[in-house]
Amino acid sequence: MRQTLVQDVLDQLAALGSEHNRAGMARFGINVENAYGVGIPPLRQLARTHRRDHPLALALWTTGKHEARLLAAFVDDPRQVTEEQMESWVRDFDSWDLCDQVCGNLFDRTPFAPARAVDWAHHQEQFVRRAGFVLMTQLAVHDKRAPDSLFLSFLPLVEHYADDDRNFVRKAVNWALRQIGKRNAALYAPALELADQLREQPSKSARWIGSDAARELRSEAVRTKLGLS
Repeated sequence: MRQTLVQDVLDQLAALGSEHNRAGMARFGINVENAYGVGIPPLRQLARTHRRDHPLALALWTTGKHEARLLAAFVDDPRQVTEEQMESWVRDFDSWDLCDQVCGNLFDRTPFAPARAVDWAHHQEQFVRRAGFVLMTQLAVHDKRAPDSLFLSFLPLVEHYADDDRNFVRKAVNWALRQIGKRNAALYAPALELADQLREQPSKSARWIGSDAARELRSEAVRTKLGLS
């Protein structure tokens, strides 16, 4: 019965996909080797009929299909996700969008997210390291109850890995720094201080991360939002 459902979902994904969409995804740096060419809105629509179906999520992931794995993140139940599952899935990340969607729609809602963020940030593989910093980003945005101390503990990791010049990593490091700084007024100052420090580093990647983050954090929109203007 479960296999029949999985095949039905795959058939729906195949029907929704197109070569035009695959080409568009590829232009944005998405790995389309195992992709049907389905956009996020149709995937979210399909996910509504399978919400909180943990067994289905696990089965969809094993298919190896790009959109099936995205859908798995949308339908899974974070209360049933284990650390072992997270460790298995993160090793399968082969595209920045898969990394970001899984971390921002599922992993960040688990109690394991803070520890995984730190551990994965230290990992050399680019999409695992990216996942660590994307988790930091998503926790800063979504976890309203997390203490400031958690995000302060992330800043040394931002500083340490700011010299990783791989595009998918440096953009995630930058994203984490900006979102931590924008979380509240208390975190704004240490995040901006780090951004300014990175601007003076010899690493081109670190300088870009610092300059871009400082520019946004000093913007009138951010300062007004945080009550600093």
